[in-house]
Amino acid sequence: MSKDEFGVLLYYKFASIPDLNSLFSFYHSNCNSLGLLGRVRLSPNGVNVGGLLLALEKHIEAVKSNSLFQGTDFKVASSHHPLNDKVAVECGFTSLSIRVVKELVTFSSYPLLNPPEVSNAGRHLSAAEFHSVLQSAGQLMKNGSPTDDNQLVLLDARNLYETRIGKFHAPSVETLDPGIRQYSDLPSWIDDNSEQLRGKHVLMYCTGGIRCEMASAYIRSKGAGFENVFQLYGGIQRYLEQFPDGGFFRGKNFVFDHRISVGSSNTSIMGACLICGSSYDNYSSRCRCTHCRILVLICDSCQIKSDAYVCELCLKHGMDFGSIPSVEDGELATVLDKNDLKTVCSDSKISSHLPSRNGNAAPRKLRILCLHGFRQNASCFKGRSASLAKKLKSIAELVFIDAPHELPFIYQSSTEAKNSCAPPTGQHAPPPENCKRKYAWLVASDFGGKVEADWKIANQPFDPLQYQGQTDGFDVSLAYLKKMFSEQGPFDGILGFSQGAAMAALLCAQGDKLKAEIDLRFVILCSGFALPLADFWQKPINCPSLHIFGSDPRKDRQITSHTSRYLASRFEDGCSVIIEHEFGHIIPTRSPYMDNIKDFLRRFL
Repeated sequence: MSKDEFGVLLYYKFASIPDLNSLFSFYHSNCNSLGLLGRVRLSPNGVNVGGLLLALEKHIEAVKSNSLFQGTDFKVASSHHPLNDKVAVECGFTSLSIRVVKELVTFSSYPLLNPPEVSNAGRHLSAAEFHSVLQSAGQLMKNGSPTDDNQLVLLDARNLYETRIGKFHAPSVETLDPGIRQYSDLPSWIDDNSEQLRGKHVLMYCTGGIRCEMASAYIRSKGAGFENVFQLYGGIQRYLEQFPDGGFFRGKNFVFDHRISVGSSNTSIMGACLICGSSYDNYSSRCRCTHCRILVLICDSCQIKSDAYVCELCLKHGMDFGSIPSVEDGELATVLDKNDLKTVCSDSKISSHLPSRNGNAAPRKLRILCLHGFRQNASCFKGRSASLAKKLKSIAELVFIDAPHELPFIYQSSTEAKNSCAPPTGQHAPPPENCKRKYAWLVASDFGGKVEADWKIANQPFDPLQYQGQTDGFDVSLAYLKKMFSEQGPFDGILGFSQGAAMAALLCAQGDKLKAEIDLRFVILCSGFALPLADFWQKPINCPSLHIFGSDPRKDRQITSHTSRYLASRFEDGCSVIIEHEFGHIIPTRSPYMDNIKDFLRRFL
């Protein structure tokens, strides 16, 4: 192998990093001095870089000198120089990017009740062991390996577009393909399909192994019946090195660099064109779904006929070509379709905010004021909405504020108290200054307004319908929001969550009374509800609104779906868009819900 040959290096290491700044400095110095290109992610640690093979070998030697990387699997592959500049740029192989991130790989787009510990990951199987298990399916295996083919399942931890061009196939062994858009969707799939895994010996695999670490730990965290999880060490890449004829792997291995995919000596094609169905597995044209932007397979002939595509997942969720945005003469024209969003405002309220013709000038971002729920605060809501803010950052700026009514520190007398800062029965309460203050937009009629400096016990058991009685304090909150609009505005719209959504709805119900001080172009109401205040609901509300709530009443234990649906009905016919999801008391940030949220907001750019 020539010293000037181009190469790709992939490795990762989960470890407790004692000095992240020092490690960052090492990578910055080493990679720049060697002229390496690609991505370096430090969380505890993760690297994917490309450069001259000689430089990569020098980099590996330098990394090995650090005891943190003992036992690390360095996967090096020779390759051609990037032939497609577009792909190289998209994959990050034309520059060096070193970043400190919260997670090495983002395992979930929302906080998990029991986040997995990578130390609990499934047992590693070498490529030879993995192959042997598949080859010997149905035979008794030693050392805790699978014992019969009825108990053995293959689980692909990769995204849909990856599995479409290649996957493992073994006779008599079921292969589970989650069909997910992104890795952060995998926990939800595991939750929804746990019964397919219970009591089974699960063999997991991914490209290089890193995604299986967290995913296998998450499966094992479910307890009894989920202990036997195994993962392919080094991923598909190591397997194809060991079995160049492909072994039990069919098709090509999708990779996240300029090579796009890597095959075996078996040249059979697994993929198919999304439109005509002909055999096709080439992603080099980078065709993407117009809605969710995942890669789709479109053959050369079909690319000539059309440049607008909808992936199978979006089609499954009722999104078709009717809602595809098209660009003409520098103006964004949006075609609406009843299958895209539940209902679309039919009057001029929304259409008057469609973009005007302004050449190629970039539109400014929308500014959205965010109102948290009852007994929350701006910091808490901002943290829980981090994924939403990140995915909207190109079109919207989210601004978070505390509500004006400060609430006392209270706790239930039983051990079932939910407040994380609440002192368990019989134990000394933590100092209030160690707990973050909580606020509300609306309060109960007996709320005195004076906040005591210490904890006090709740005067009654927790009532899940307490929000119905929290109807006082609107005037104080209204005056406070007028001040916020004056000092921190202007704002294009409001996003309210739970009680914050109820407050936003009350503002909308004021109609033109507030137009001079609080002029709303739209509202987004998440898990919202209408308060029993007759004066506010004398006539339907005429304001573009997006209503987001869970469809399963068993999952949102605070605000039921019919309560949120009733709030949507209080808006004029055709002025409300409804997004129902299968989760609980959260704002979903996975596709297709995120795509629908963006579709709604783009109408006001």
